[in-house]
Amino acid sequence: MFKKLAVLFILFASTLSVFAQKKDDILGKWLNSSGEGQIEIFKKGEKYFGKLVWIKDPNDENGKPRTDVKNPNTSLRTKPILGLEIVKDFVYEDNEWTEGKVYDPKTGKSYSGNMSLEGVNKLKMRGYIGISLIGRTEVWKKVK
Repeated sequence: MFKKLAVLFILFASTLSVFAQKKDDILGKWLNSSGEGQIEIFKKGEKYFGKLVWIKDPNDENGKPRTDVKNPNTSLRTKPILGLEIVKDFVYEDNEWTEGKVYDPKTGKSYSGNMSLEGVNKLKMRGYIGISLIGRTEVWKKVK
């Protein structure tokens, strides 16, 4: 009887460690679906965020760093796009990251979002307004 309990305990403990590691599998750099930007996903406390760490065309036609010109907040329009935090406040729950916000600097719009991993190298990012059924999903690829 003791052996059975010990085996069950070891299996249970190893399962917990697998789940604990799973939530941080999202950390790292991801190439967006258009190939125009890399987003680095990082953690602050228990929440997940992402910032643009590379963009295909970092400079405008005048050779100056691109800025967040479409931001609805006029005071933020001079902020460089490179380094901009575009993924905010995601929490891990049941094998997905939910309750976050995604900002699109091309349009200046923010969306609610969910993320989930499809294997180890694909991240499904869903942005939506209102309910998740009305939205768009992009697949980002892990940068090695």
